[in-house]
Amino acid sequence: MQSKSTSRSLTERPTTDPTPLFEHFRGMHGSELLTAAVAHFNLFGRLNQAPADIETLRNELQLELRPAIVLLTALKAMGLLKEIAGQLSLTELAAEHLVPGGAFDCGDYVGLAAQSPGVLSMVHLLKTNRPLGSDDDDAGGAAFIYRDGMKSAMEVEDSARHFTLALAGRAKNVAPALADVVSLSDAKLLLDVGGGTGIYSHALLQKNPHLRAIVFDRPQVLKIAAQMGEAYGVNDRCEFVSGDMFADPLPEGADTILLSNILHDWDTPQCQQLVDRCAQILPPGGRLLIHDVFLNDALDGPLPIALYSASLFSFTEGRAYSGAEYRSMLEFAGLKPKPIVPTLVHCGVLAGTK
Repeated sequence: MQSKSTSRSLTERPTTDPTPLFEHFRGMHGSELLTAAVAHFNLFGRLNQAPADIETLRNELQLELRPAIVLLTALKAMGLLKEIAGQLSLTELAAEHLVPGGAFDCGDYVGLAAQSPGVLSMVHLLKTNRPLGSDDDDAGGAAFIYRDGMKSAMEVEDSARHFTLALAGRAKNVAPALADVVSLSDAKLLLDVGGGTGIYSHALLQKNPHLRAIVFDRPQVLKIAAQMGEAYGVNDRCEFVSGDMFADPLPEGADTILLSNILHDWDTPQCQQLVDRCAQILPPGGRLLIHDVFLNDALDGPLPIALYSASLFSFTEGRAYSGAEYRSMLEFAGLKPKPIVPTLVHCGVLAGTK
C-alpha cells in the first residue's frame, strides 16, 4: 500500500475556479433547447395565443413531465418564459423576437440549426424521454446508469473505467471543498452510496483521520475506487462493497450517508426510493448528505444549472432538482433538512438529520 506520506492530497483546493469550463462545456445545450423550442415545437407561437399551465402545454407538445421540466426550466432561465400563478407566458423578449411573423422575429435565423445533429438528438430525447444509449439497437448501452433490464456501460470494465475516470475530472476539484464545509468530527462511519471513484469519501477520510468509510457501487466501478483509495492513502480505513443500491441491502452501521451527484441521475420516484432506503438505515441523529447541484425553487434557473439539467437528461433518467424538491424528499423520509452549503462548480450539500 502506498504510504500516507507520499499519497496524493484531496484536501488542497485548486488555485483557480474551474466552474467556467463546465459552463462552456454545457452551454451547447442552450442552443439545442432554444432551437428545438423554436423550430420543432413552435413553443413561442403556441404561447403567443394564450398562457398555459405546464400540464396543458406538455400535452400540446406531447412531452412527458421530465422533458417538459427540462425544456421549460431552461427557457425560463434564458428570460424567454415567465410563470405567474402556474401559468406560463412569453416575456417581452420572446414576444418581440420569437413569435412567428412578428416584425422583429428571429425564429428563422435560430431555425438555421434545426437539422443539426445536436438539435435533432435533443428533439428525439425530449420526445422519447429516454437517455442516450438506452435504445434496444444501441450496442453501447446507457452510460451513467444501471438498472435491471437495461444494458449499462457501467457493467463493462473498459467503458466503466472510461466513464468513471471522466466523472473524476469534476470530483477531484470539488471534493476538497466538500471536505472543508462538512463537519464529520462526531461521525464514525460514512457510507458513500453510488460512490464511483470514491474521491468524495477519500477526501473526507483525509480530512477526518478518525473516520472510516464504505464505498458502495457496481463491481467494475469499485476497481477504480480501490485504486484511487490506494493513491490517496486511505484504503486502511475504506471498505469497498458491491451491489445494486435499489435492490440489494445497503451496508448498515453508518451514522452518515453520502449521496454525491447520484440523485440527479434518476427520476423523482427513484430518487424518493433511494432517500427512503438511506433514511431507514440511519440511526437517530444520523445524517444523509445530498451533494449535488440545485435549481431555484421556482424552477427558473440559474441558467448554468438548467443547461446542466439538459445534459443530465441526455445521459441519465434524471435531471437537476431544486432545493425545494430535495427538501420534500428528505421530509417525506422523516429527515429534517438543513440549509444548503455551497461547495464548488455549482454544487452544494444539503443535509437531512434523522
